[in-house]
Amino acid sequence: MELFFREEGSQGKTIVIIHGLYGSSDNWLTVGKKLGKHHHVYLIDQRNHGRSPNADEHTYEAMKEDLAEFFDTHNISKAIVIGHSMGGKAAMYFAAEYPEKIEKLIIADIAPKDYLDLGESSQYYQHQLILETLMELQNNCEAYESRDEIAEFLMLKLGSQDLVMFLLKSIYLDKETKRFKCRVNVEVLYDSLDEVISGMNYRWLEDRIPILSYPVLFIRGAKSNYLTEEDVKMVKEIYPEAQITTIPNAGHWLHAEQPKLFMDALVNFI
Repeated sequence: MELFFREEGSQGKTIVIIHGLYGSSDNWLTVGKKLGKHHHVYLIDQRNHGRSPNADEHTYEAMKEDLAEFFDTHNISKAIVIGHSMGGKAAMYFAAEYPEKIEKLIIADIAPKDYLDLGESSQYYQHQLILETLMELQNNCEAYESRDEIAEFLMLKLGSQDLVMFLLKSIYLDKETKRFKCRVNVEVLYDSLDEVISGMNYRWLEDRIPILSYPVLFIRGAKSNYLTEEDVKMVKEIYPEAQITTIPNAGHWLHAEQPKLFMDALVNFI
């Protein structure tokens, strides 16, 4: 699949940034521009997100091969790969399959684990609600005349201002139909949610442990529950030399909540 991408800078190390679920390269432009002052940065839109093509399949196997094709298409022999959330899982899988293409691996606020094991309060049910809300919005798009009305609807359903502002970045007004649309393939992601939440876990990597082929950094938000102390123990089993950095006063979208501290962590490791 030919992925949409943005490019910043042309000198220094090659860096590839992979966004998370519901995201796009737009969410990482600030980070990309800063890193692009000294490096050559690619920011991709994953399949079924942003301006990349939609597809019926949304698996880590497919995302991994999308990355491999992207590296080949752009003649990237080796790169620093940064992945957030779902993008972090895709990055870990890609790195495990193609270690020769990885200079350094940076994973933002995700663990290589099955999040379906967490019960009723797990990320699975949160994402299920988000996707059901986006489907309802999409099916009634003609009812909304402004982004403010959409924001009000999302807030009523989801109750988180930060989450609403993040999701609004994927909503746009189609110039031809004059209706609001979503740059996320909601139906396919809903059908693929089990894979997104449970896939790329410890069992996928256990035949390669320990992974020592490239330096690894995990960055987590202190207020996030995506990468717990128990998860850190597992991470250390897989990547014994991995560094763990915790960003204070940050949740899952740590690069937006604490941009300076997040950038400092990136630059120091790079």
